[in-house]
Amino acid sequence: MTANSLQSLFQAIAHARDQHELQQHVMVKIGEYFVTYRWALFFFDQLFPPETKAQKMFQLALSIEHNPVLRYLVEHHAPVHEELLLPAGVWQVICPRSDHGHVMAGPIVNDGRLVGTIGFTRIREAPAFNTQHLADLSALCLHLSTWLAKRSVGFNPLNISRLTPREIQIAELVAQGLTNAEIGTALWIQENSVKQALKRMFRKLEVSSRAEMVAQLLSSAKLLPPSFKSSTFNYSGPVPSGKMSIASPKE
Repeated sequence: MTANSLQSLFQAIAHARDQHELQQHVMVKIGEYFVTYRWALFFFDQLFPPETKAQKMFQLALSIEHNPVLRYLVEHHAPVHEELLLPAGVWQVICPRSDHGHVMAGPIVNDGRLVGTIGFTRIREAPAFNTQHLADLSALCLHLSTWLAKRSVGFNPLNISRLTPREIQIAELVAQGLTNAEIGTALWIQENSVKQALKRMFRKLEVSSRAEMVAQLLSSAKLLPPSFKSSTFNYSGPVPSGKMSIASPKE
């Protein structure tokens, strides 16, 4: 394991502004912590269109019938690596890729449901993941799930369409209970800029307070789907270089 301590990773997760920052920046640190060859964080509400070539390529690898590691994750909502489940050498038969010689995955949960996963691979010649890795991954998954739970808020699409992307960012942070000063720090803007933006937002939405604005914007819908209609878990989208799903080819 590297100099990135668990505590520093907890803080990095807590201060991530959005999923993009988690996937593009925080995951790099987590991948380095576990000394992995590939790593990825993805959410199951971000799926490939049904007929893309990418989905066909990943369909078998991300099938719970074919992949015992994924099946364990779905059934137990607990971190797992291949040697926890299989005799030595069996994983290489299931997944013969040398750069997926060892795999470890952990759950992202929300409202009692598995809504995403964090996954890592090592080359076949590297040491396998161990019990301490699972314990550390369990702690990280707890923090990731907590981060997601705080942000699982849906906005009414008719009302949110009146706002600019920056105003939507501010509205999301207001809904989380942040002060103007905290919002300014999170978005790297002046506190007065937040105040002026809120005034514009109030006029657009015809409200007079932060609470009234949030009440009007919020919808009863969740960001995440209530269930999955297939036993195949789909990869979440284009992967930046160096950060890969358990089944994807390196770019």
